[in-house]
Amino acid sequence: MAQPGRALGLGPRGRRFKSYHSDHLIMNKAKIYQPTKTAMQSGLGKIENWILEFETENTGINPLMGWESSTDTLSEVKLKFSTKDSAINYAKKNNIDYYIIKPQKRKTIKKSYTDNFIKNQ
Repeated sequence: MAQPGRALGLGPRGRRFKSYHSDHLIMNKAKIYQPTKTAMQSGLGKIENWILEFETENTGINPLMGWESSTDTLSEVKLKFSTKDSAINYAKKNNIDYYIIKPQKRKTIKKSYTDNFIKNQ
């Protein structure tokens, strides 16, 4: 039988868990950026999305594998948005400190095929 003033399942021996409501949650800083194409891509496909990625400061080296790891699970989160404005609105709505990394313009050098065979003098 449940005792008055206590709820079962809150924790061992009726102890209460710490509150994780959004007004108590301290959010890390996040960066909003548009990813660049990988070296394996020749076209410009799949680069129109914007990414909101949380940053973590407490990283360390995993002693078993030697990889960089963190105890902060937000470092694993990457949210995709179709526009920069929707990513900014999400960050503002959820009280996330953010900064924006502006995409760099792609430099294209127009070259003729015959330029490959001209000797430099």
